[in-house]
Amino acid sequence: MKTKEWIKNLKNIGIICSVAALIFAMSSCATRANFLSSSVVPAAKGAVKVTQDKNNNYKISLSISNLAESTQLSPPKSAYVVWLVSDNKSTKNIGQIVSGTGFMSKKLKASFETITSFKPSKIFITAEDDASVQYPYSPVVLTTSDF
Repeated sequence: MKTKEWIKNLKNIGIICSVAALIFAMSSCATRANFLSSSVVPAAKGAVKVTQDKNNNYKISLSISNLAESTQLSPPKSAYVVWLVSDNKSTKNIGQIVSGTGFMSKKLKASFETITSFKPSKIFITAEDDASVQYPYSPVVLTTSDF
């Protein structure tokens, strides 16, 4: 009887180890990068996390703190635009961080999340007058290094 219990416990330990290894492997597939210091918004700090899903799409998550509202910049802008530099070096507008409408709190925190089929090699943010621009027209507010 004790042998059967021991074998059952051994199987349970094996299953637990397998699940732990799978979770570790999945979490280690994420690329993380911090935004570099900025002269435009010097207090801003943030990070990017990129994960690839089973369909070969990329989930991009940003979290930023101490990001001044775009209307407070000099000159004032209407929105922060998030850009992706793909592995073939093309630049894509992947969305906007809208300040002052609930996306940012009074503590100046912002987050952004999107899914794209383009493999990113760098993420950067500009402050633009028009969030639907196809190319960045304003100086870079925050950027990661290449990853």
